[in-house]
Amino acid sequence: MSHFTGMEELLQDFLMEAGELLSDVDNKLVELEKRPGDKSLLNDIFRGFHTIKGGAGFLNVNELVELCHRTENLFDKLRTAELTLTPDIMDVIMAATGVVRDMFGHLGQVQVPPPAEKQLLDALDEVIAGGHVSLHQAQAQPEAVQAAPSAPDSTGDGPDWEDAYHTLLGNKTDTESHMPSVLPLTQAHPAPHPELVAAPSQKPAAAAPQASVAAVKETTIRVDTTRLDQVLTYTGEIGLTKNRLTSLRADILAGKQDANTLKALDEAVSQLDLLVGDLQSAVMKTRMQPIGRLFQKYPRLARDLARQLGKDVELLLSGEDTEIDKTMIEDLNDPLVHLVRNAVDHGVDSPEERAAAGKPLKSVVRLSAAQVGDHIIIEIADDGRGMRPDTIRHKAVEKGLIDLDMANSLDDRQSLQLIFLPGFSTKDLISDVSGRGVGMDVVKTNIGKLNGRIEITSTIGVGTTITISLPLTLAILPVLLVRVGDQPFAVPLSMVREITPIDPKDVKQVSGRATMVVREEVMPVRSLASMIGWPENGVPAFGVLMQSADTTFVLAIDGFIGRDDVVIKPLLDIKPKGIAGATLSGDGSVVLVLDMEELLRMNPDTTRAALFTQSVH
Repeated sequence: MSHFTGMEELLQDFLMEAGELLSDVDNKLVELEKRPGDKSLLNDIFRGFHTIKGGAGFLNVNELVELCHRTENLFDKLRTAELTLTPDIMDVIMAATGVVRDMFGHLGQVQVPPPAEKQLLDALDEVIAGGHVSLHQAQAQPEAVQAAPSAPDSTGDGPDWEDAYHTLLGNKTDTESHMPSVLPLTQAHPAPHPELVAAPSQKPAAAAPQASVAAVKETTIRVDTTRLDQVLTYTGEIGLTKNRLTSLRADILAGKQDANTLKALDEAVSQLDLLVGDLQSAVMKTRMQPIGRLFQKYPRLARDLARQLGKDVELLLSGEDTEIDKTMIEDLNDPLVHLVRNAVDHGVDSPEERAAAGKPLKSVVRLSAAQVGDHIIIEIADDGRGMRPDTIRHKAVEKGLIDLDMANSLDDRQSLQLIFLPGFSTKDLISDVSGRGVGMDVVKTNIGKLNGRIEITSTIGVGTTITISLPLTLAILPVLLVRVGDQPFAVPLSMVREITPIDPKDVKQVSGRATMVVREEVMPVRSLASMIGWPENGVPAFGVLMQSADTTFVLAIDGFIGRDDVVIKPLLDIKPKGIAGATLSGDGSVVLVLDMEELLRMNPDTTRAALFTQSVH
C-alpha cells in the first residue's frame, strides 16, 4: 500500500501550492542577494519554508520536513540578525531549495523522497550554529553531484548545461543524488561571488544508470470564483432559453405558426446565439492564467547559470499579469528555458568584453509579455554583444545548410533567421560552451505547434531581441471564411485588415508581378488558387488585405462566406504544408484552416497581372 493511500488529492493540492510557493522563494532569494539585509524578504522566505514544512508534516513526508526545518531555522537567525548573510551561506540555501524541488518531483510520482544528502544537512547545521562554511565543505556538495550520472556533453568540453537547467526547474531528479547542479570551485574566472563558479574542465565521473523521476504535467487549474459564477449564470440562462424553444417547437408542431409564434422563435434563437457566445467567452477565460506563473521560474535559472559562467546578470520581468491559455503556458516552458539560457550564456558578453566596450559590468536580460489585439507578444532581450549576420551566413554555407547564391541573396534580417535551421550552430564563434543555434530549431518547432511565430532582431554591440507572437488560446480561432471556386477555406482573422473588390483595370504589373494601390499604398497581389497549387478559374473577384509578420499583401479570392470562430482540429498523422488544421462549417462540411505564414514561405511572389485581364468563359 502506498504511503499516500487515501491522501492523493491532498498531495496534489500540496504540490500545486507548495510549488508556487517555492518558485516565489527562489525569486526572493535572487532579490535577497542584492539586498541581504531586507527584513521583509527574510520574513517572506522564512514563512515560505514554514508553510512548506507544515504541509509536508501533514502528509508525513519527514524527509522534506527535516530539510525545511533546518532551512527555516537558518532564516530565523538571519531575520533576527543573529547571522549575517554571506555568499557561502547563500550557496547552501540555494542548494537546499534545489533539493526541495527534487523532492517535489518524487512526490509528484506519489513516491516518498529519499532524505537530503548528509553534506547538505551538515552544512546547514554548521551555518545555524554560527560556524563558517569552509571552501572544502562547500566543495563537498558539488562532489556529491558529480558522482551521479549525467548525459554525455555533446560539445566534448564544459559542464552539462542541459542537466543543470532541467535540475533547477525540477524536471530531473536522481534517486541517489539530490543536490542541485552546482559545479566545482575554481578561481580561474572572476564571478559576482568568486567562491563558487564553473570549472569547465572537470567532468562528472561515469556511473551506472539509475532511476529518475520525470516531471509531472499539471492537470488542474485555479479559477477565480467570479468567473465560475459567470459560467453558471450563462448556463442557467441557456437552460431557460432552451425551455422557451421547446415550448415554441410544440406550438409549431401543433400547427400554431402565426406571426407572433415565428417572431418569438426568431427572438429565442437570437437570444440563444448571444448566450452561447457569452458562455464560450466565459469558459475561455477560465482557461486563462497569468504568464507570471511561468516567468517566476526563470530568475533563479538565470542567476545560477550566470554565476557559474562568471557573469553578473539580472533578469528583469514585466507583464507577468498577462493572461494566456493554460495549456500554452505549459508548452512554452521548454522554449523559454532555451531562450533565457541562451541570452545569459551566449547573448550576454563577458565582464572583460563589457569593460572594454564601456558597458556597465552588470548585464540585463529582459523577459516581457503583453497582449496586443488577439495575440500575446513575448520578448527576451539582452544587452550583450549582438549577432553578426555575415558570420551567420558564412557558418550556414560552411555547414552546407544553404548554398552561396542563397546566402548572397539574404538581407540581414533573413540571415538572423538561419539560426533556426536544424544543425545550425556557431559554437566556435560565439561561446566555448555551445552555440546560440543549439536547440533553436526545436524552439521554433515548438512555437509553431502553438500557432505562433518567432523573430530575431539584433544590433552589434547593443544586444539581441527575440520576439514570440502567440494566439490567446489554441481552443478557438477567429477566422475569415473565403472561397476558391466552390471550396471554402479559413484564414486567421488576426491577419485580415479589410476586404475589397478587385477591379482588373486597377491591377498593374511592377517588375513582372501583380500589384494594386490600396489607400495610397502599393501592395503585391497574391492569388490564393496559385498559392495552394490549384488552376485559376476565372478572374478573382475580391481581395483580402492581409498583414503578416513580414509583409502586407492582397490575397485574391473568388468570394467570401463570412467571419466565424472555429475550433481547429489537427489532421491526425499528416501535416500538409500550408495547412494549420481543419474545422467544420455551419452546414457540416470540412473546411481547411490555412497557415498563411507557411504558404507565403513556400510560394514566391509570382502572381502576374495578366491573370486579372483574362476573359471569363
